[in-house]
Amino acid sequence: MKLDRRSLSDINVTPFVDVVLVLLVIFMLTAPFIQGAVDVDLPRADARQVDLKEGLIISVSKDKHVYLDKEIVPLTELEYKLNIFKNAFPGRPVFLRADKEVPYGFVVRVVSILKKVGIENLGLVAEFTEGATQ
Repeated sequence: MKLDRRSLSDINVTPFVDVVLVLLVIFMLTAPFIQGAVDVDLPRADARQVDLKEGLIISVSKDKHVYLDKEIVPLTELEYKLNIFKNAFPGRPVFLRADKEVPYGFVVRVVSILKKVGIENLGLVAEFTEGATQ
């Protein structure tokens, strides 16, 4: 009686598939929360929507706090941080999201800092509504 002692070279993929499915569910649940970190009540406009993922998002909250993506930045440090961004990612767009309650003069101050740094590709973000009046 001779025993056949060949090794099994098959890989059990069942645990791998389980892990991949769990990761897929996690990414599907967290994806909607990734886009905008700062809660800003945007003005409404009848304009085409833009993909904000391709650039830097600057948000201004109604209490005049300025955010670079999710990080709060004092207005005095904004120029320095923008210079770092411009040098690291030349030509990438910058999107400005300002709460509709923010005074116009404060938004102009932020835009003037952007222009001083030399950022030319600037977009103003508004909430899209067809036939908006606000």
